[in-house]
Amino acid sequence: MPTSDLHAILRNHLTRLDQRILRLKAVDRRIAWLRLGVFILGGMLVWAATGRWGSTGFWWALAGAVVAFNAAVFLHRRLDGWSATLQTWRAIQANQLARLELNWAHLPPSPHSPNPQQMTPDVDLDLTGPRSLHNLLDLSVSREGGRLLASWLTQPTPDLEQIQARQALVRELAPMRRFRDRLLLVFKRVSKELLEGQKLLDWLKEDIPARRLNWALPLATAWAIVDIALFVLNVTGRLPAYWILTLSLYGVFYFHELPLVGKFLEAVVVLDKELDKFRALLHYLEGYRLNGRPQLERFLSPFRDPRQRPSVQLRQIKFVTVLVGLRMNPIIDFLLNLIAPWDFACAFMAARSRTRVGDCLPAWLQTWYELEALISLANFTALNPGCTYPIIDPSAATVFEAEGLGHPLIRPEQRVYNDFVIPNLGQVTIITGSNMAGKSTFIKTVGINLRLAYAGGPVIASQLRTLPFRLATCLRISDSIADGFSYFYAEVRCLKSLLEALEVESPLPLLYLIDEIFRGTNNRERLIGSRAYVRSVAGAHGVGLIATHDLELAGLAANTPQVVNFHFRDQVQDGKLTFDYKIRPGPSPTTNALKIMELEGLPVE
Repeated sequence: MPTSDLHAILRNHLTRLDQRILRLKAVDRRIAWLRLGVFILGGMLVWAATGRWGSTGFWWALAGAVVAFNAAVFLHRRLDGWSATLQTWRAIQANQLARLELNWAHLPPSPHSPNPQQMTPDVDLDLTGPRSLHNLLDLSVSREGGRLLASWLTQPTPDLEQIQARQALVRELAPMRRFRDRLLLVFKRVSKELLEGQKLLDWLKEDIPARRLNWALPLATAWAIVDIALFVLNVTGRLPAYWILTLSLYGVFYFHELPLVGKFLEAVVVLDKELDKFRALLHYLEGYRLNGRPQLERFLSPFRDPRQRPSVQLRQIKFVTVLVGLRMNPIIDFLLNLIAPWDFACAFMAARSRTRVGDCLPAWLQTWYELEALISLANFTALNPGCTYPIIDPSAATVFEAEGLGHPLIRPEQRVYNDFVIPNLGQVTIITGSNMAGKSTFIKTVGINLRLAYAGGPVIASQLRTLPFRLATCLRISDSIADGFSYFYAEVRCLKSLLEALEVESPLPLLYLIDEIFRGTNNRERLIGSRAYVRSVAGAHGVGLIATHDLELAGLAANTPQVVNFHFRDQVQDGKLTFDYKIRPGPSPTTNALKIMELEGLPVE
């Protein structure tokens, strides 16, 4: 399906949802008037029935009015629930449209911000942070799921076994649009906040001396029974008020042992919200039919064991949290513990529930985090119908071969696709061209698609076959006032680390991307240093792409076989510079700096 058709489908879907929401709002107003009418008519009916049939008529009319009014209230609340669900569903579809259009203003901000002082592919390739690949992909409803996706995108070296496993799951998830959207709907109907899985794990770590509780609860229970028995005997006149003494001793025992359970019960209260969020997700996953999806069936098997359903176990814990929640009211807490060892019983039940799920909960959460990251990659696949799953082959004859390669952070209607081949290891590709012609964007396109491939997702290409590479970049250099680094010194350090990475003994070759080498110094020294650097990396255990304005560097191809030239072109039409952003073999035949200066009104000799 072309991207334009998908765009039209989402737009039409949003239009239909807007119409349904407007109709519901109109019905909602009528129901509100109905409630008022039922209330007024009910009052008039009660008054009339009282005057005609006396007290009997009053009670019958009042009962009928209450029933009718409650029915109207129930209908109104159901209608509000439907409206809220439709609003949430519309927000999910609008979010999908924003991801398709790369409308950053309508996407939630990314919680993962890279350190701009660190010269890494994370920063250079816009992998995380605002308006990044992670920001575009991330559909996670938990912080941990978003962090896991970010770690996949920034993984320094590819793991072929993991990549293949993730690709298989993403392939099965990609056409399951309804499954993905409804899973989001289930969560957002329960909570507008992110799932805090760490709170669930913290509860497992909360210390409680179970052995002490095992004898404290029976003792407190027996004590409470004695207190009640003595109180009853005193009230019936059979014994003096001995219960005051035993109750006082029970109070001393209770307050002495309260620190034993107090902190643990507070952790259970904190757990309550997270349980509601996670249990709703698990219940949906447990019942969803996965016919014909063997990889996904195996992956979700921890959630789908009919003998030990996670949602059932979490429901039991939820029951305990409700009991614990009653003690948050001081008066109710006093009365409950006055007649029974309520806190000890709640702590005992919570400890037993924790023991039952202690081994399972970390695995459930980890599976859920991975599912979130996989869903994000699958959703990206569905929104980019022209993408493909890369072939990462350690025995490939050609080092890197791409057809129709495009940048995922450029809107589909503006994206330009290029074919590009690197035949042998040791090759250094010098990419020249005028300003704004597309050199930097192209080398970033290669890098960001490799990161997508290593995460297990698809790439923006019609075909991509590559060796597994380590990846190093030297693209966005920044000085550091705090550390006292100039721009040029920061660039030198980056290029040195790249050389060191090339010299590391590794079964994986290095793919390095460099933009405007040694631009922080004068022309003469830049050219001397650039030539020496290119000669030193040519023929090494890796391949490189170097974008530069220095046309003199293109001359290295004449006497260095491993150096190959490519370029981007521009042309002037109707007094304006135009670019086609297509890469071509050979050095650039043109420059445009003076033309740009002239077009912008700067003096040019």
